[in-house]
Amino acid sequence: MNTYESFKADILKMTEIDLNAYKEKQMKRRIDSLIAKHGVDGYDNFVRLLRSNHDVFEEFVNYLTINVSEFYRNPNQWVILENDILPQLIKQSGKDLKIWSAACSTGDEPYSLIMLLSKFMPLEKTHVLATDIDNQVIEKAKAGLYNEKSLAGLPETFKKSFFSKVGERNYAISPEVKKRVTFQQHNLLKDSYPTGLDMIVCRNVMIYFTEEAKEEIYQKFYQALKPGGILFVGSTEQIINSSRIGFQSKYSFFYEKK
Repeated sequence: MNTYESFKADILKMTEIDLNAYKEKQMKRRIDSLIAKHGVDGYDNFVRLLRSNHDVFEEFVNYLTINVSEFYRNPNQWVILENDILPQLIKQSGKDLKIWSAACSTGDEPYSLIMLLSKFMPLEKTHVLATDIDNQVIEKAKAGLYNEKSLAGLPETFKKSFFSKVGERNYAISPEVKKRVTFQQHNLLKDSYPTGLDMIVCRNVMIYFTEEAKEEIYQKFYQALKPGGILFVGSTEQIINSSRIGFQSKYSFFYEKK
């Protein structure tokens, strides 16, 4: 059957990505435009193309994941992180913090976390686990090459200390910072979560999920955190009824596991 429903079932089998968890109108429009780009007639034929052409398959997975990322996005929230959240976590757990950057996209966020942590401890003592569903963006993250626009919000001291200029408009992050991040592929809807975490940073991805999927993910985040652990979310992603899950709103966009 050449329908979007059967297409979703095929994609689940091929990629373990459940398209039912995404807002349908938005996702279907993205997929339809990709099918049109390749000049394919219908979902069944596109599935055949995905199975037979590795490059198109990789492009499709990349296309499904929305990668809008920049260093120190919403700088005021990073100030709260530096002045209040990290000192509290270090007081609770010491300097060996377990931090997870979930849906990390091209690495801007976990690298920002490492640079900020270096203000509290030697760089070689820092570590962040960074995950994303998309292998292509993980590869971009590992490469650590960024354009000028990505670095616009980053404190100047970090730019000077941790980046070298490549050509006219690009910057490479230092190998010392790269070494402090462990990148892994991870599906928030399907894979098991790490445990005993001091902080989870998951920003600007939940807006793409249905309410049911969000609820499930927030519950899993809660279970993954230590008591007193912090969940840091995006600027458009305040958790409705966070106390029902067990979170207490500490600041806007920061939630504490009581």
